[in-house]
Amino acid sequence: MALSSPSIFSTRSVYRLNPLLFSQHRIKTSISLWKFNKFNPNRYISAAASSENGVFTSPETEKAFDFSSEERIYNWWDSQGYFKPKIDQGGDPFVISMPPPNVTGSLHMGHAMFVTLEDIMVRYNRMKGRPTLWLPGTDHAGIATQLVVERMLASEGIKRVELGRDEFTKRVWEWKAKYGGTITEQIKRLGASCDWSREHFTLDEQLSRAVVEAFNRLHEKGLIYQGSYMVNWSPSLQTAVSDLEVEYSEEPGMLYYIKYRVAGGSRDDFMTIATTRPETLFGDVAIAVNPEDQRYSKYIGRQAIVPMTYGRHVPIIADRYVDKEFGTGVLKISPGHDHNDYLLARKLGLPILNVMNKDGTLNEVAGLYSGMDRFEARKKLWLELEETGLAVKKEPHTSRIPRSQRGGEVIEPLVSKQWFVTMEPLAEKALHAVQKGQLTIIPDRFEKIYNHWLSNIKDWCISRQLWWGHRIPVWYIVGKDCEEDYIVARSSEEALGKAREKYGYDVEIYQDPDVLDTWFSSALWPFSTLGWPDLSADDYKRFYPTTVLETGHDILFFWVARMVMMGIEFTGTVPFSHVYMHGLIKDSQGRKMSKTLGNVIDPVDTIKEYGSDALRFTLSLGTAGQDLNLSMERLSSNKAFTNKLWNAGKFVLQNLPSPSDVSAWETISAHKFVSEESLLKLPLPECWVVSKLHQLIDVVSSSYDKFFFNDVARETYDFFWGDFADWYIEASKARLYQSEGNSDASVAQAVLLYVFENILKMLHPFMPFVTEALWQALPHRKEALIVSPWPETTLPRNMNSIKKFENLQALIRAIRNARAEYSVAPGKRISASIVASLDVLQYISAEKQVLALLCRLDLQNVDFVDSCPGDEKHLVHLVADEGLEAYLPLADMIDISAEVQRLAKRLSKMQLEYDALVARLSSPKFVEKAPEEVIRGVRDKAAEAEEKITLTKSRLAFLQSTVPVAK
Repeated sequence: MALSSPSIFSTRSVYRLNPLLFSQHRIKTSISLWKFNKFNPNRYISAAASSENGVFTSPETEKAFDFSSEERIYNWWDSQGYFKPKIDQGGDPFVISMPPPNVTGSLHMGHAMFVTLEDIMVRYNRMKGRPTLWLPGTDHAGIATQLVVERMLASEGIKRVELGRDEFTKRVWEWKAKYGGTITEQIKRLGASCDWSREHFTLDEQLSRAVVEAFNRLHEKGLIYQGSYMVNWSPSLQTAVSDLEVEYSEEPGMLYYIKYRVAGGSRDDFMTIATTRPETLFGDVAIAVNPEDQRYSKYIGRQAIVPMTYGRHVPIIADRYVDKEFGTGVLKISPGHDHNDYLLARKLGLPILNVMNKDGTLNEVAGLYSGMDRFEARKKLWLELEETGLAVKKEPHTSRIPRSQRGGEVIEPLVSKQWFVTMEPLAEKALHAVQKGQLTIIPDRFEKIYNHWLSNIKDWCISRQLWWGHRIPVWYIVGKDCEEDYIVARSSEEALGKAREKYGYDVEIYQDPDVLDTWFSSALWPFSTLGWPDLSADDYKRFYPTTVLETGHDILFFWVARMVMMGIEFTGTVPFSHVYMHGLIKDSQGRKMSKTLGNVIDPVDTIKEYGSDALRFTLSLGTAGQDLNLSMERLSSNKAFTNKLWNAGKFVLQNLPSPSDVSAWETISAHKFVSEESLLKLPLPECWVVSKLHQLIDVVSSSYDKFFFNDVARETYDFFWGDFADWYIEASKARLYQSEGNSDASVAQAVLLYVFENILKMLHPFMPFVTEALWQALPHRKEALIVSPWPETTLPRNMNSIKKFENLQALIRAIRNARAEYSVAPGKRISASIVASLDVLQYISAEKQVLALLCRLDLQNVDFVDSCPGDEKHLVHLVADEGLEAYLPLADMIDISAEVQRLAKRLSKMQLEYDALVARLSSPKFVEKAPEEVIRGVRDKAAEAEEKITLTKSRLAFLQSTVPVAK
């Protein structure tokens, strides 16, 4: 199959597909299953219908947004087919492949991060009118899944080897069917708008076929070979593991000092080596020193006797690789058990000697230690070295220990026969892709890391000694040397045919028991999911998408680079134009989350307490490539943001006409805001908020396109809370509650609705649930928010009106601050005289009701004048902006005599406290004996008290000057 059955989608890739990709006459194979559903507006339900079905709650009936309704909303979206792309609506398709989480997994914050970011991209592009498809799936996770099932069988007293391969694989499939969907359901709780009808698994037919084809093609080009080389070996799993599955940790251990006697010398002729792994000495093939180390120059070219080996000799050699400063400056070379020793041995042509079995026990090379566990052998060997006088000393030493990501055991560097991919020719093309600008990595600092890794790349071990996974498509001939006589084929039938052609009809074959590294199939995601290899290379170049890959920066080398290499190799095209790297999620102190530290934040529990919207919005605030510190305070703050949205929706709904009032709605609908002329007709607050909205739409749309999602979140948050909720909603009350004519109220209603619905659109990709619920509550909404059109850009804005309203805001803030300073009761209305030039007074006076409402002024006693209205001695003078001032009668705000008495008492108390602090600082006993931080704290308190006293005296003097005070 080509496009009819896209397989599992692992990459965090965003695809802009050529519409021709969906044209049947351009593709030989059927694409019936790939067809997009036709857009049908009749499928949308009205707000009333959805409410009647119990899907949505409304601010008109609910005090706060009900998080439990999120699942109902999600299921409604899915049932209505909103997650399916509508190719008939035209536009450039947008497809993103989900990085498939392990089938064994449960949701963690890393998953929550990538799901949030990808869903933001998908929802934005869907609203932009592009046919949008997000393809979900899960990964078979070879090692992790096999380990889980083996443990389950062990609890029943059953061993894998007792079942045999076929029966064990059957049990794994049964386990997957029963337990493998947990993480999928959890991802849905986050709001992932994937087309679940196209969900796939990495062992599906299409991807399995692509994996086999890729192996065959690489082998045909001579890029796959078999050989015995150094790999990371897991003794408990008894398989090679990738670098990504090895985690290094600094751990306390011991450094052992051991004597190696020089052959033919006296008892004083010996060299002392320092090693953290004495048990590997049985695999020593040489002793090395630095050629410039004068301590050992006389021994270079002679032989050393390896301890406890019955006199086995190894050469003493010189190489600049040896660090003179580490340990004793003498290095034992054990190339079968150390990555660096292995490379040195290959460079110098030294033999490779393996002393370890696959299960971590020592083999026959270790003599009497054969069959012992590696760590037990270490203890016994050291005791015997002490008894023979060859043990010098041991001392504590911190080492970098490689441990299995899965089981936690210490990984063993081991030479093993495996299948490898030659990487250098593939890496060269991937390097050129960045150099030529065909691939852009965001942030660009990761380009250096990418280039360094590809420039120093090692061949890739792709075989794993497991039973669960893609079986290696290699067959051996019974009775023949398996290293020389093997057949690579696309099926057992093809392999048998090739074998018969070469060896005769009676030949018998058997398949390689190993499976492929999971990362091998992962590297094929971008094109195998589009139908490769059924498309020809030329067709694929035409159909191949421009792609944005979204991924965590920790797997840049292991996954991203390999996809680039494989994409170029098999299609001739770079698989993505941009790579967007997000950071890691850490705790509030910047530490990695771990069960050991007890700082793991469970996203499922977080959703239950704070809601998906608050979690998504919090995660979206991270900057590309930067780690994000997650705290409960941030989540609480963004939960409050959800409630603020809900309350704003409540206000808007409460102040709109009844849905049955046709005339009122016709009046509201008549207000348009898409032309400069219509904008200038609006009153100042309305013109300001619409202008600011139009500015925001442009800024936010640009940031979405640049993947600056944190900027989108912050800009929209600031506008909604700071401009719309705190200012315009409050200002609109002057129209809605105090307006003498319906026309003013109608303008405010139209602007409230227009601005609020656009806020919901811009926030929907981040906070899909609460925004959809609010959208459904708005009257006369025929479409669901998830598929509503994105706001238009480059709409008019009036900068002069923005400046004018900012002047009004400055004036309001000044008056509010004065009220707070003088502790004016919130409900008390005061008089005010506004002084400004004629042109400023003209637009300020036009908003007299807004000014009075927001400052709690007595509307009948608000005057607009061109100079100070009286004796400044009895007025509070405020300067709001250049050329804009206010005078507030002091007597209106406070009882001056009572305030003078209160301040006098307060001043006396403050003076006593200050004097006590000064006295403490003047005491030699305190200054000499108190800790420096305590002294510093007292000094700070004294300085703060002195400043408060100065301010209080100043204010008291001012009040005393305004009225006579009896002595």
